[in-house]
Amino acid sequence: MAPGAACRVSVLPEPGPGLARFVAERAAAAVAGGGRFTLGLSGGSLVELLTRHLPPAIESCPSAPARWLLAFCDERLVPPEHPDSTAGAYQARLLPRLPGPGPRVLAPSPGLAPAAAAADYAAKLRQEQEAVVAAITDSPKPPPERITFTLPVLNAAKAVAFVATGEGKAAVVKVCIQPPHPPIPWKPSLVPETLSRLSRQRILEGDEENPLPAARVRPPSGQLCWILDEAAAKELTIPVENSIP
Repeated sequence: MAPGAACRVSVLPEPGPGLARFVAERAAAAVAGGGRFTLGLSGGSLVELLTRHLPPAIESCPSAPARWLLAFCDERLVPPEHPDSTAGAYQARLLPRLPGPGPRVLAPSPGLAPAAAAADYAAKLRQEQEAVVAAITDSPKPPPERITFTLPVLNAAKAVAFVATGEGKAAVVKVCIQPPHPPIPWKPSLVPETLSRLSRQRILEGDEENPLPAARVRPPSGQLCWILDEAAAKELTIPVENSIP
């Protein structure tokens, strides 16, 4: 593993409860001293996991959602009511289940072109870093236009958790966590269908010039975790944990 956070891999029969506890405990710690908890979210199956498991975790570990800020690491440029909208999914499904008053939600402004949306969202985040949000116009998974957090933002986090479930993620997980021989250059077309033939190769977060973006997330002063179910972890050959640190 390259310099940066040590990577811990947790493989659980059901990742949801442990993931929710991971979030709730860090939120409680952040707000305990009068601070704010900032949570960057992705979409997909994570929405359902958090909707089901985060509310009861907050009951067990109170963490004042009113002092949370929710932002979106990767958001499709569609209206919030669109079924592909990550922000819309969380606002419709998770937020009504959290104890009130709820978190502040920082969502991209609708109706903007990718570059304008990225600039607007970066300004909203009030980060003093270069290119904190990138504009994407050729995402391999439709719709093609979206905005996404850049590596400097992710690597500034106190804790980063990648969550993957299902056998369809196994090849990608393998390539991200374990080092390849030879290195695999990243291309937008390197989707799971292509990665299936690379399942015995691995990405080492070190000397590769263009590794998969997820393999380059390594917060130097933060915690890095991969939270997987057994199907997503089936191709790993490294030691894993059966609990979430």
